[in-house]
Amino acid sequence: MAERPDIALCRASTAVARAAEVHAGAQGLGVGQHLVLKMLAAVGPCSQQSLSEELRIDRSVMVGICDDLEQSGFVRRERNPRDRRSYAVTLTDSGRTALADAETSVPDYLDAVLLPLDQDERRQLAGLLRKLLAGAGAGA
Repeated sequence: MAERPDIALCRASTAVARAAEVHAGAQGLGVGQHLVLKMLAAVGPCSQQSLSEELRIDRSVMVGICDDLEQSGFVRRERNPRDRRSYAVTLTDSGRTALADAETSVPDYLDAVLLPLDQDERRQLAGLLRKLLAGAGAGA
C-alpha cells in the first residue's frame, strides 16, 4: 500500500530538519539561530516578537535562541527607543561573519539533500511547497 502524502510529507520534513540540525550544529549554529541571523541581516533590527511571528518560532523558544546568540556575541538586545517595553535585536559584526560562514556551506548541504531530484523535479517540488505553505498560511 502506498504511503499517504501527509505522512510522507511529515517524514520527509522530519528527516530534512534532523539533517539540517546536524549540519547547522557542525557550523556552530542551530537552525533557529541561523534563521534569526538571516532575518536580521535582511530586515535589520527588530523585536523578538517580530522574529517569533515572522519565523513561526514559539516565543519562549525565541527567547532561548536570542539568549544563545547574545552570549555568542552574534546579536545584541537594546531597549526599543519607540517602545521601552520591548527590545530590538540587532545583528553584530560577529553575527554577520558567523552567518556568512554558515551561508557558504548551506548550498552544498541543500544540494546533498536534493541530490535524488533532477532540476525539473526540484522546480516542481519548490512550486508544490509554495502552494502548501500558502494554503497553510491562514492556519499556521
